[in-house]
Amino acid sequence: MLFLMTVYENLQEEKSETLDELLLMISKGDQDSFREFYEKTKTAVYGFALSLIKNTYDAEDIMQSTYVNVYHAAINYQKQGKPMAWVLTITKNLCLEKMRKLKREAVLPEFSDYSVKFSEEMNVDDKLLIEFYLNSLKLNERKIVVLHIVAGLKHREIADLLNIPLGTVLATYQRAIRKTKKYLQGGEYGDE
Repeated sequence: MLFLMTVYENLQEEKSETLDELLLMISKGDQDSFREFYEKTKTAVYGFALSLIKNTYDAEDIMQSTYVNVYHAAINYQKQGKPMAWVLTITKNLCLEKMRKLKREAVLPEFSDYSVKFSEEMNVDDKLLIEFYLNSLKLNERKIVVLHIVAGLKHREIADLLNIPLGTVLATYQRAIRKTKKYLQGGEYGDE
């Protein structure tokens, strides 16, 4: 799992450049670029929407609306090297709008109904390890780990997106990593 996190962090800069290029092509109406952008970002968008809205159907609707907005707003996107932050801000705003309409408070969902969508190339052991890892974390830890590792956001971006202090994001992320290390080294897995 730690190897996976390291590889993911190393790919984030390259991924951001690729997403920036795809957004430029989308702004010119390129449908193939839009499909590619969707495939590269859909897991992060859906996971984030689901973490804010506890209903899978609402999360799917928000994901669809996010991509409609991305398609139409791509022409106004300004390359800053943070395309995922831009997309997830759209997702967050749509979630907040939905919650206001439903007049309910945002509560993090239990992730028991959250199914991680894995690529077909990933082997079964890795899939099981990642699912176990995510299900073993506290809700706030899960959310921050998913945004950092899957969505590729920096800790400061996560703090801004979730409206929580940077120190809280860093401490929560480090606690989740320590739990993982302890478990992988054969120790007890539990709250610290």
